[in-house]
Amino acid sequence: MSSNGSKYIQGSTGPWEIVIGLEVHAQILSNAKLFSGAATEFGAEPNSQVSFVDAAMPGMLPVINKKCVEQAVRTGLGLKAKINLFSVFDRKNYFYPDLPQGYQISQYKSPVVGEGEVLIDLPNGETARVGIERLHMEQDAGKSLHDQHPDHSYVDLNRSGVALMEIVSRPDMRSSEEAAAFLKKLRAIVRYLGTCDGNMDEGSMRADVNVSVRKPGAPLGTRCEIKNVNSVRFVGQAIEYEARRQVDILESGGTITQETRLFDSRAGETRSMRSKEEAHDYRYFPDPDLLPLVLEQAWVDNIAASLPELPDEKRARFIAMGLSAYDATVLVAEKESADYFEAMLAAGADAKASANWLNNEYFGRLNKAGLAISDGPVAAAANSAIVQMVSGGVISGKIAKDVLDIVWAEGSDPRTIVESRGLKQVTDTDAIETAVDAVIAANPDKVAAAQAKPQMVGWFVGQVMKSTGGKANPASVNAILKKRLGLPEEG
Repeated sequence: MSSNGSKYIQGSTGPWEIVIGLEVHAQILSNAKLFSGAATEFGAEPNSQVSFVDAAMPGMLPVINKKCVEQAVRTGLGLKAKINLFSVFDRKNYFYPDLPQGYQISQYKSPVVGEGEVLIDLPNGETARVGIERLHMEQDAGKSLHDQHPDHSYVDLNRSGVALMEIVSRPDMRSSEEAAAFLKKLRAIVRYLGTCDGNMDEGSMRADVNVSVRKPGAPLGTRCEIKNVNSVRFVGQAIEYEARRQVDILESGGTITQETRLFDSRAGETRSMRSKEEAHDYRYFPDPDLLPLVLEQAWVDNIAASLPELPDEKRARFIAMGLSAYDATVLVAEKESADYFEAMLAAGADAKASANWLNNEYFGRLNKAGLAISDGPVAAAANSAIVQMVSGGVISGKIAKDVLDIVWAEGSDPRTIVESRGLKQVTDTDAIETAVDAVIAANPDKVAAAQAKPQMVGWFVGQVMKSTGGKANPASVNAILKKRLGLPEEG
């Protein structure tokens, strides 16, 4: 396997470079399909959202859905891509039992969106550019069900005609980590734009993964395409397996056959599906029932003016607020997380303190509970109140965690909890001195050790905090202890 973040995998003959490109199918968020008025809601009863157009009944003609075109253009603009004012719909001819027409309406030589780019953030802090070759619109096929009957396969046409964007990357990625980062970033962009919900488990975003290997500096090798991978984790696993498979074949004197493969997530391996079709095998030709799609520049400009702040811009703004690059990257990875953070700031909390609290405390609790931030039991205003009480010296950091646990379980107001349960931080010097003196008196053997080794004062701080139920002001405790023990104050 390739080492984490490495662009090479080791073989018996030396290092091999992995070359990766993705073709991401993203379902366009719209209430109706690409060429009909049938609904697109997920989870409906089989064949309950099928129009005569979707079922390819004789004489039924497709009519373009303007909203879908707008969403595709919006996505292209979010990818900093060229918008083609002239594009053409083609018929891609092939037979599937769940493809009623016997062809798919797609775009081939003249897509609606041309070249663009996505910047990905890598674990080592570097940024890499992945080129976008094109984005085109196409209709989805239906779904064949093979597990409903021992002798028959069923066909559900609810997805037939659903609008898809196929976003094709350049072969610019060199590791499974880069491919995973690209898919995450692309998912974040379309979710920020509101053009796709990105729910890979529901099939509204899935990736075809193209993998080849070569010796460093050599020409591109023969690629294999792994179809319909439906999670970021599986994309990484499929790439690692497929790259190793190809290296083993080449080093044993074999050749790679260009083919389409499937990824078996249970076995963690790719398997041959069919030989890879070339474009001419599909006999593309312009769909005679659809005129070329001609856009007005003013319409495109209006869409561009309505774009929201996207992850890269939001990350840069968060860093300008004083956040670390890491904290900013974590917060913008999901639109809901960024919105939650900004809601905390709007309620009065400090930016850096809020980021630390979310990344170190709240997100950890959400992950442990298996909850998305939108399903979490603590409102942004409540977390903002906790952070503000810590910043204002009202409660200690330790008590803040206890307050969060109470709010999580009971849903109460944090300020009311602190007031009613007597959790305010002890700042009274006399009370702290009394607690310090009691700890020193109870541990005379530790005094000499602390005087010889000043860093041991931390043990005394812990004991005082324990004796005060975590309510003593830590800074005051530390200062009084040093004074009592005769230790030098920090300059």
